[in-house]
Amino acid sequence: MKLKDLPNIISVLRLIAVLPVVYLLFVDEFGWALVLFAAAGASDGLDGFLAKHYGWQSRLGGILDPLADKTLLVCCFLVLGTRDLIPIWLVLAVICRDLIIVGGAVLYHYQIEILEATPILTSKLNTLMQIVLVVAVIMNAGPVPLPASVLTALIWLNLTTVMISGVQYVWIWGRKAARHGFKAD
Repeated sequence: MKLKDLPNIISVLRLIAVLPVVYLLFVDEFGWALVLFAAAGASDGLDGFLAKHYGWQSRLGGILDPLADKTLLVCCFLVLGTRDLIPIWLVLAVICRDLIIVGGAVLYHYQIEILEATPILTSKLNTLMQIVLVVAVIMNAGPVPLPASVLTALIWLNLTTVMISGVQYVWIWGRKAARHGFKAD
């Protein structure tokens, strides 16, 4: 192991942390789930800082980091949705958006050209809104009850950013695909 591998190791640990977070949510240990979720979030910032500051970026890290982030968020949404803490329609909207984006990215990569994807601003906002909602829902279910109006507003803001960012991805990459055409086999 070399120091330059540290960001990837942190991403793998964040991916592993998904299991205890999910378990803690299922057994109503919301305080501990919140602590572990926050630690995972902090590790995301740390691995990103290390990779960029020291030039330790890698292709593997470019896959592991968003995979760990997305796995943690989607699993939290699924658990909180099955526990009726987040509306199931929002969980489905989040998952459908992600499946459309990933499916489109794979199709673009293999049928058009090598994909060099960078997240768009509304997608970053969507991720932030999802994190804020998960934290708020876990807090509300456990250590700090929140007003229902706060949770309702966060739910609708999440749906809004899910829809806008999803449509933007389809629009942007659909236009790029139309300009470049399909690869000849």
